[in-house]
Amino acid sequence: MTLTRLPQPDSSDCMLPGPPSRNNNGSADLVSTGLLAYAAGSTVPILDTRSMQLITVLPIPPPSATSASSISPFITAVRWCPTTLRLDLLSHDPTSSHSHLLLAAGDRQGRICLLDLRAKSHESESESESSSPSMFLETNQVAKLGIQDLCWIQSRYDTWIVAALTGPSVLSLFNIHTGRCFFKYDAVPEILSCVKRDPFDSRHFCVVGLKGLLLSVKVHGSVSESDVVLEELRVGNDVSELVKMERESGVVNSNYGNTPASGLFPSYVVKIAFSPHWKHLLYVTFPRELVVFDLQYETALSRAKLPRRCGKFLDVLPDPSMVSVYCVHFDGRLTAWRPKEGEQVHDMYMMEELVPSIGTSVPSPSLLAVVISQSDSTLQNISKHFSDAYGTSFSDKESDMDFDNPLDFRDESTVICKTHLISISDDGKIWNWLLTSEGALDDPKDTSDAATVTEASKAPVPVPDPKSGTRVLSYSDSMKGKGHLSAVSPEKLTLKINLVGQLHLLSSAVTMLAVPSPSLTATLASGGNHPAVAVPLVALGTQNGSIDIIDVSANAVAASFSVHDGVVRGLRWLGNTRLVSFSHSLGHEKSGGFVNKLVVTCLRSGYNRTFRVLQKPERAPIRALRVSSSGRYLLILLRDAPVEVWAMTKTPIMLRSLALPFTVLEWTLPAVPRPSQSGASKQSVASSQDQTADGAATDSNGAQEDFTESFAFALVNGALGVFEVHGRRIRDFRPKWPDASFISSEGLITAMAYRIPHVVMGDRLGNVRWWDVTTGQSSSFSTHREGIRRIKFSPVVPGDRSLGRIAVLFNDNTFSVFDLVSEKSSILLLFLLGDSQDPLANSLLQTQYPGTLVLELDWLPVRTDKNDPLILCIAGADSSFRLIQVNIDKRTSNVSHPGCVKERFRPMPICSPVLLPTPHAMALRLILQYGVKPSWFDTHSAVPDIKGNPQISSSSSVGDLRSYLVDVSPVGDSVVPELLLKALDPYRREGCILDDERVRQYATIINKGSAARFSFAAAIFGETLEAYFWLQLPHALKHLLNMLANKSLKRAPVKYPSTSIDDTSILTRTFTKGRSVAGSTHTSLVNDGQLRMMAFDQHELWENASERIAWHERLDGEQSIQNCVHELVTVGNLDAAVNLLLSTPPESSFFYPNALRAVALSSAVSRSLNELAVKVVAANMVRTDRSLSGTHLLCAVGRYQEACSQLQDAGCWTDAATLAATHLKGTDYARVMQRWAGHVLNAEHNIWRALIMYVAAGSLQDALAALHEAQQPDTAAMFIIACREVHAEYIENLDPNEESIKDNLLVLRGLNPQNEVVIAVGELYTKYQQNLVHLCMDSPPFSE
Repeated sequence: MTLTRLPQPDSSDCMLPGPPSRNNNGSADLVSTGLLAYAAGSTVPILDTRSMQLITVLPIPPPSATSASSISPFITAVRWCPTTLRLDLLSHDPTSSHSHLLLAAGDRQGRICLLDLRAKSHESESESESSSPSMFLETNQVAKLGIQDLCWIQSRYDTWIVAALTGPSVLSLFNIHTGRCFFKYDAVPEILSCVKRDPFDSRHFCVVGLKGLLLSVKVHGSVSESDVVLEELRVGNDVSELVKMERESGVVNSNYGNTPASGLFPSYVVKIAFSPHWKHLLYVTFPRELVVFDLQYETALSRAKLPRRCGKFLDVLPDPSMVSVYCVHFDGRLTAWRPKEGEQVHDMYMMEELVPSIGTSVPSPSLLAVVISQSDSTLQNISKHFSDAYGTSFSDKESDMDFDNPLDFRDESTVICKTHLISISDDGKIWNWLLTSEGALDDPKDTSDAATVTEASKAPVPVPDPKSGTRVLSYSDSMKGKGHLSAVSPEKLTLKINLVGQLHLLSSAVTMLAVPSPSLTATLASGGNHPAVAVPLVALGTQNGSIDIIDVSANAVAASFSVHDGVVRGLRWLGNTRLVSFSHSLGHEKSGGFVNKLVVTCLRSGYNRTFRVLQKPERAPIRALRVSSSGRYLLILLRDAPVEVWAMTKTPIMLRSLALPFTVLEWTLPAVPRPSQSGASKQSVASSQDQTADGAATDSNGAQEDFTESFAFALVNGALGVFEVHGRRIRDFRPKWPDASFISSEGLITAMAYRIPHVVMGDRLGNVRWWDVTTGQSSSFSTHREGIRRIKFSPVVPGDRSLGRIAVLFNDNTFSVFDLVSEKSSILLLFLLGDSQDPLANSLLQTQYPGTLVLELDWLPVRTDKNDPLILCIAGADSSFRLIQVNIDKRTSNVSHPGCVKERFRPMPICSPVLLPTPHAMALRLILQYGVKPSWFDTHSAVPDIKGNPQISSSSSVGDLRSYLVDVSPVGDSVVPELLLKALDPYRREGCILDDERVRQYATIINKGSAARFSFAAAIFGETLEAYFWLQLPHALKHLLNMLANKSLKRAPVKYPSTSIDDTSILTRTFTKGRSVAGSTHTSLVNDGQLRMMAFDQHELWENASERIAWHERLDGEQSIQNCVHELVTVGNLDAAVNLLLSTPPESSFFYPNALRAVALSSAVSRSLNELAVKVVAANMVRTDRSLSGTHLLCAVGRYQEACSQLQDAGCWTDAATLAATHLKGTDYARVMQRWAGHVLNAEHNIWRALIMYVAAGSLQDALAALHEAQQPDTAAMFIIACREVHAEYIENLDPNEESIKDNLLVLRGLNPQNEVVIAVGELYTKYQQNLVHLCMDSPPFSE
């Protein structure tokens, strides 16, 4: 099996997008697999951020596909769908089920398009009509409400909907299966700006407006409006600047039309971002203010003003690893903010430039968008987790994995984490930045102590219980094993930023296109008569004066030269190593005229040399340049001035001027090669007399002295002619003139192409004329189109049956391809069987790509065989560059198709497993889970494994594939892994599975258990929640086994800071606003919210709840006091709760319920406090109670189980778990966790978090049932394998004296091998493996 190209590749694979602009609203999205999608004009480029290479470009079709002149509008929003690789092979065909590479794009005219990257890559010519890679949702195309932002929301476990901000103030929800809008909310007079999904609950999302409106929305279905619950909140902000902008723009009565916020006020941006570390926490940025907002308390926790030296906020990006927030500014700066200890008040501690001033043009490019990588955090958590669990220092591992700067030496600072930022600028550059957080240790001996602590983590350690005061054995967990990283002081934390990668695409709007001469007779820059080597390069002139060199074989910008100060108006190749270009500008105001600038650019040296430099401005600007096919002669056409003829030697020399009224002229292309010539490299010099060129003498330098080339021309009066250039002489070619009727004065000749002996012309009436200069034969036909701007002859090779294929570009920016001359010298169509004489019916290629206007086109001279397709280069009005492949094979379909230039060349392989064909991606996932030795990966560096043995080999031979497997799976067919390795071998040989860094990371965890491999495989495919599930599974199972072994986790009572209580102090606090709550807890620098949400341990739940209390102690307002009391009761701090309740003033409407609860709670604290509280309440009883007060009364009398049930019935699931973790244990605690797991699974649709809760609660059967319901037989089998492995390790580590406990735990309950459910899982997994093998063998591998 070999690696092959996909049949009929799409033109988007051979396309370079234009630069993005402010009109694209800075829309960009980075998925956890490392794929970046961003908006550039009317296209969506897709990039691999690890290798910084362009994968493909997805153009959005225009609103009206029937109209050739319709233009696609700007894309203003792009968002990846968070679906993952679908694994239900037994119920769905993975090649036809929903895609894991789906994204939504919205444009300025209100259209929302769903783009399936997988469908595009698998789309063939035969399927192009039936299976389109794009689908539009049913939006209002009459109102054309522009799209401001998009977001994907989960309505069910396997269903996602699209939330869209349309127009200035409308929120719409769309069902992607029906394409219809089922919910709409108009927020007039608010202007909606941004929508984001809650990372902790995929059903929940928030919308913010420019005036401070905050919408909190939760979706429970996708059918009707009743499935949506919406709540309006308000984030107070200063809107004086916005009011002033509205007044200046002439807006009356909030009548904003259909324009979204980005079009109304592009410099006034309001963004939101959910905290990845704490639930209910939201970051809101107004132009000059950063607000931390608590959704639970419905109030702002802090506000930070922006210093005057900083530009306005553009976006806010919370760090997924560190407790830091990055803010992007309009002036191109990046600032980092971090909270104060125990608070949510943020201070700025770093400011950097994301647009370096060195090497950039003037004015500097603008920063449009910045996105942050999520995959770095996941893989770092995996590495840190297993380094702690297996006694390996995390900093040592970081040192081993520091590939971004291998020459950087290690100092005393500790690397906390690394995060990648991707920034996009309007000059077509994509920047990859590495943010490294480092900090010095508070105590040097902490480093050695940390190793001792992590080494001891294998053994049970005593932990105090907050209630009973007993000390029992417990295994350390991932959330507490941070080692010495927690010892880093925030004040000593430093943040370093380095540029580690860059992708350069087209830098500006394209104005000119030029291809090298197809003759291969162009000489080298050093002179002589040696023919130049053909190169697959295309030169593009741009609006900002630069020249971009495109390598079409790699579909990339090979080089970029800043040549002119203004628009490049003309560009031609001089051979294949030099370019000549021109621009012109207006002269001084007094003198007038034009300043023409002509430059010769050497591609090898990058040197720009000007010539024809005049002292004063000229009367006429340069109109065009024409270079002979050899690159020796240059014609300079000036407006209303004689044409100049130059010899392009090392120092260009003007030969003479021609004072004729030329309208158009073109040099001849080379003559058709003789059939005896083997290839293009043997083509002779094109001239009217072959003997003259072949027998030319050479001088001492080897240059030809006697060399003749010719050019055809047309004059204003319609007259035609051909001149020869022979050395310094120009003479008439004396062609055979056509019939007098051939020349018409009505249609001025506007375009011409010349290849001896044929001249093809186009006029302003749309007529195409053909003339044979040797015989005088001529003909013409009308295209019935507008005037013709360009005509280009296609390149020919020996054996071509047609010599008259031309591409015609019309004035309406459309084009067609015709075949005018065949072997029989008649107008025939190669693709038709009949002898139709109508050239319009015989056009090979009609107008292509509706929505894209063509500015320039030319043929790419890369054909070496008559069976090779024709390649047409196109520069679009949307600043894009693309290649069109025209099929000339008689046996193929009549319709020509777009495509690429033979095999795509890449400077390095793209190692993105998610881009593999779905069966092969699933096979790789399974192989990584089984465990394959790193030596199987085809890399070229040796990396030591944990024991110091080299694991990576550069050998390409495979041998016995079974020797590469780490272990044989105890479930399923043992032969399947070897078959999957064989199916993946073509990718291994190409080196496009995992890059060196990922292989190194895999080598560090491969021998650390099944759960480690399962977690790594999930992270590689972007499945973050599943990766964290495998991280937590061993600890959840050990938690369960501890309970089964009657070793319940208990801890010593927690001592809260308190002072002696007397009547005076209590009464004083009763009638004042001041209150004192529990002291703040230490905030860890390294924090991961998704991992914290999977907490099951009682101490972890208590710590998570206690951490939030300090944020709210300074909040005012009755509702804030009620929420704070509730938090204190759940964590068991009744003393502080009573003090806070008694601080309620008598005039408050909450005084009576607060006093009643204070009396009840004080009875559980002390008798003296209870008596004092009764005295206060007896004197001030008023009003009624609230619903949650009953819960507090139950806590006061010790009925915690009923209190938890009431909280769960009220929807306070996290509070119920916190209360249970504080007061319950054993089966009572397990029941609370089990009910919570059912809610998370069925209501929140988070299967991975639910599975952890089921395991911690001891309900392994429910976990298997959930996986079966989700149709994941492979995950169910891996779950059984991991649980058995952890169980065996636990039994092995038990004390040999405790034989009774070992006998009771010998068989893991619920996963007994004789269990019918376990047996069914094994059978389904075997069937799954067999189906996967068949799919892999039936799907030939292909390269990206």
